[in-house]
Amino acid sequence: MKKGKNILVGVCAGIASYKTCELVRLLVKGGYSVKVVMTEAAAKFVSPLVFQALSNNPVYTDMFSLDRREGVEHISLADWPDLCVIAPLTANTLSKIAGGICDNLLTTVVCAFSDKVNVLLVPAMNEKMWQNKIIQDNADKLRRLGKYMIMPPEKGELACGACGDGRMPEPEEIFEKITEKLKN
Repeated sequence: MKKGKNILVGVCAGIASYKTCELVRLLVKGGYSVKVVMTEAAAKFVSPLVFQALSNNPVYTDMFSLDRREGVEHISLADWPDLCVIAPLTANTLSKIAGGICDNLLTTVVCAFSDKVNVLLVPAMNEKMWQNKIIQDNADKLRRLGKYMIMPPEKGELACGACGDGRMPEPEEIFEKITEKLKN
């Protein structure tokens, strides 16, 4: 594994966001520098303080914060990583990225990435949402752009109690995918 690489972790709202805590822990333990950008809704599932403690870095949640840390944050955050992973990725954020909608810090940062920053998208949602034709079209659009890799959801028990394709892969699997991508 290449040490010293910078990973930006995006966290969207969803019960699977608790798994992202373990992913951040694995990345830091693996020698990566990690910064976390959370959507406002994601902070209702897991406190930014948890990610701050795990990453040893401030957590970014608000595009309009008066507590600026790094100048124009969406640009400095976009220039920083070697790779970005968004886990869990909601249908909402997937569609915003595909449509170029920049209405929160995470989507604005992703829009500002240069072509050198690859983005690993890890969707997690109800299977009916994942199978929706619009969501699949948006996922296909991002795949065709080349810089977006989609790690498909797994089949299993979902938050609603149903069983289907929509579970976020385990943190160890995501970590392996990141490590594999950064070897190239």
